[in-house]
Order: sequence, then C-alpha cells, then structure tokens
Amino acid sequence: MSAPVLEVSGLRAYYRTAAFGIRREVRAVDDVDLCVEAGEIYGLAGESSCGKTTLIKTIANAIQPPLEVLAGSVVFNFKDQRIDMHGASREELRDIRWKRLSYIMQGSMNVLNPVRRVRHAFVDFAFRHIGRSKAEFLDIVRAHLRRLHLEPDVLDAYPHQLSGGMRQRVTIALATVCRPEFIIADEPTTALDVVVQKGVLAMIHSVQRELGSSVIFVTHDMAVHANLTDRLGIMYGGRLVEEGRTADVFRRPRHPYTAHLIASLPRLGDAAPKEGLTGAPPNLADPPSGCRFHPRCPLASDICQREAPPMTELAPGHRAACFHSDQVMPP
Repeated sequence: MSAPVLEVSGLRAYYRTAAFGIRREVRAVDDVDLCVEAGEIYGLAGESSCGKTTLIKTIANAIQPPLEVLAGSVVFNFKDQRIDMHGASREELRDIRWKRLSYIMQGSMNVLNPVRRVRHAFVDFAFRHIGRSKAEFLDIVRAHLRRLHLEPDVLDAYPHQLSGGMRQRVTIALATVCRPEFIIADEPTTALDVVVQKGVLAMIHSVQRELGSSVIFVTHDMAVHANLTDRLGIMYGGRLVEEGRTADVFRRPRHPYTAHLIASLPRLGDAAPKEGLTGAPPNLADPPSGCRFHPRCPLASDICQREAPPMTELAPGHRAACFHSDQVMPP
C-alpha cells in the first residue's frame, strides 16, 4: 500500500505569550496523530475552541506568533515529492502552496480584497503557478469557472457585489484552479443558509471527485460530516478523542463526547427535548488532569481524573481515547 498523503505524528502546537511578567501557554493542539489517504475526504469535528482551526493552520504551516510548534511532524507525500512542512524552506513552501496544497478559508471576505476586482485574486494567488501568459491564464480561469457552473463575468465584479454564497463559490474556485492534490477546507459553509450550503457542499464534492484530491473538511456540523466525509476525527480540548469511518462513528460511537454530538442532531418525528452537556469546555491554558472530558463525562471514574487515555484501536480503522468505550451507548 502507498503511504498516506498526509501523516501527522505527535503534533503539539501551543499559543505562548509573555507580558507584564506573566507567562501564559494555551495548549491548543496537544499530541495529535492522524493520517489522510489519497482521494478521501477526512472530516474534523468538535465544538468551538477545541483546536480544529489551530490544527489545520499547523498542518498548512500557516503559523504566526504567538502560535508555536513544540513537537511532532507534518509530512505530505505528494505524487512525486515528500515534504516535511516544518522542515521545508520558504521556497519549497511557496512552490507547493495553491499548486499542490490549497486552503479554502472560513470567511470569503478574508480572502477577497474588497477594493479590487475578483480577477486580481486569481492573478495574485495562481498566476505564477500556472506559468502561462496573462491572456492564456485568464482563459484557463474562465474555463475553470464554467466547469464549476460560475459565470466568467464574475471576474469583473467586486466582492461586495456578490452574495455570500457566490463569494464562497468563488473562493472554492480560487483554491482549486491550480488543481491541487490536497485541499484544506475550514468551515466553508459557516453563515450560509441551508439551501446555499447544499450547493457549496455539492461543489466541493464535485471538485474533489474531478481532481482526485484529498480533503480535510472542518466543521462543527455533524450532519454535514454524515453526508460528505469518508472518515471522521473528533477533537475535544486540543486532542483527538475518536477517529474512524464516518458511517462507523455514527453507527457506533466509542467516545461519550462523540455520542453527545450525534445525539444533538434533530430527527424527523422525534419531539423529545435535547439535553445539552453539563459544564463548559476546558480552559486550555489550565486543562484538567487526566482525560480532558472527565469533568463533563457521565462515565468518568477515578482513573479518568488521573490518567489521559491513549488512542486505542477498538475495531479495524476505528480508534478512541476512552477508558470506558465499551459503555458508550449509541444515540
């Protein structure tokens, strides 16, 4: 078998600050291991502030202070190149970004310059990678837009002249015009209504199938994961607590936090009130000892307070970090 396209091993990335004599350390990503296979869509789920965005920023080496990588490795195995993201030179990173590794960011307005026409974004991001004349490059961009069912005249618009859904579609087109081998999508459907969201998801899936790319898809919406992703990783408190094929995770969750996330989904004909988790997410500047979920977990015991459970394979391709995984009831 060929190596996974992405291998993340023992990754630790903390936010570290020192001001007025006070040192603070936020353990946003704490000892994460995962891999993404060729041609698959890997979902990453978890509530806000669990470390999802910090993890993908670290994977893409889009790091700025006070974020620091303390340990671990991030390795991409592209078709003809293996690259360690945190050992590569600036030139190597510049060569793979957008051409081999692209990033669909959470807010389209953070990508598109509000005072420049859309075509300038394509020129700024992709022109040097495609390596054609300006006229040929714009022809390639127009053809790409047509494949994605976008009108080429969108290139002449300013971002404020487009709806939120249209801006997000343009952002997806921008991230895929160089036909990358790996795509990171950070909550691309946030703040979109369900009808527009469906169109954006269909567009991402269509692009992924056409290019044969691998995708990390980040969202807290479990219903989106159920319909789009092949495998699913669940994060809590800066750590990966469960991972497996999406269908297996939904059918038989092995971590109590995953079971609560799935149970929160609405079901047709179910009028029973939904119960939320007690307590609050952990403070990652001072996380609880042992399992970080234990203060909110109905299955917690003494060992959960003392020791951090290791990620253990409980079924082929399905692993979880829980001492009481056999007691987790399916939702």
